[in-house]
Amino acid sequence: MNGIRIIKDRCTGCGICVRTCPFGAIEIIDGKAHIGDKCVLCGACVKACPVEAIVMEKEEGKKDVSGYSDVWVFAEIDEGNLKNVALELMGKARELADELGERACAVLIGKDVKEKVRELGAHGADVVYVAEDDRLADYRAEAYAHVMAELIKKYRPSIVLYPATRVGRSLAPRIAAALSLGLTADCTSLGIKDGMLLQSRPAFGGNIMADILSPNTRPQMATVRPNVFKKKEGDYSRKYEVVEFHTEIPESAMLTRILEVIRTGEEGAKKIDEADVIVAGGAGMGGKDGFEMLEELAELLGGAVGASRKAVEMGWAPKSIQVGQSGTTVSPKVYIACGISGAVQHLVGMKESGLIIAINKDSEAPIFTVADYGIVGDVFEVVPKLIEEIKKIREKSA
Repeated sequence: MNGIRIIKDRCTGCGICVRTCPFGAIEIIDGKAHIGDKCVLCGACVKACPVEAIVMEKEEGKKDVSGYSDVWVFAEIDEGNLKNVALELMGKARELADELGERACAVLIGKDVKEKVRELGAHGADVVYVAEDDRLADYRAEAYAHVMAELIKKYRPSIVLYPATRVGRSLAPRIAAALSLGLTADCTSLGIKDGMLLQSRPAFGGNIMADILSPNTRPQMATVRPNVFKKKEGDYSRKYEVVEFHTEIPESAMLTRILEVIRTGEEGAKKIDEADVIVAGGAGMGGKDGFEMLEELAELLGGAVGASRKAVEMGWAPKSIQVGQSGTTVSPKVYIACGISGAVQHLVGMKESGLIIAINKDSEAPIFTVADYGIVGDVFEVVPKLIEEIKKIREKSA
């Protein structure tokens, strides 16, 4: 089992570990350090101990991987609604489960989430595990990780998929550490090879694709980028099972509180990972004023505004709308790239869009290699003309 152990003969009772522990899980008793039940195995004390009296013990080597079955999806809920990526992953889980001859399952964690069960069943779930608790109303990493880990230990899935969102990227590594499991982050493709989950993700700045297998541990776990898989049509006549799960949540998992939620986007604005049309700006926009022009175009098209990493780093746009390998992966029906040169990290995040239109003064810009239509010109001349023509069309059809 995983855990932290104090080597009593080495411990000097100096108290450095007590001051280092962010969870208040260590105290000095009879001149020796003692680990309490608030410990979350973060390892801070192990690094801090000057006499190496604290050691992290982990299970090593190949485990018995028999007896594990079913493909699970952690179904993330945001502001009371299932995120699109939950249904995208559910469809892929259905494919993987059919190939393995196993069941596709979803996991719902939160408060009053049972009403989302029908949607998951319609999109491929054979079983939906529901863990409801008033204390799970807001996402708290330690609490959700505890519940998810207990579910995994009890029902032993062979594969667990998480969205590569803020929540998924926070949750999955905690579970992997707690259960000594492998984890592949930011996958863009999944398949089955020799009965195992074949996990593919970009590596070396997106220049190559790495294929990863986890032969020695179960479940096999991966986070998957939104918009990589297409959401399938729901079949609301499908039969499915609901399993309610209850577990005691220890106080050590409830040490944080949500004091305030601060949103960087405008209220009611479309999220870039769910928009059908994205108008994205890069370094060529020159500043925040340039993005105001893009907002007008996006509003006329019923879409959302995106940004390149360069534009975000310059402070012209919030991180929440960054498109690319270090931002959000998108696949809208229409993607209009304005003043974006097309670094490989950006292309990785938008090249699966349905129709790509690029506007750039540099005819050799890499963005044109993935564009369906390219306009070589000044974005400050082209975009206003687009806005003008769209308004004319709207007036005629009014």
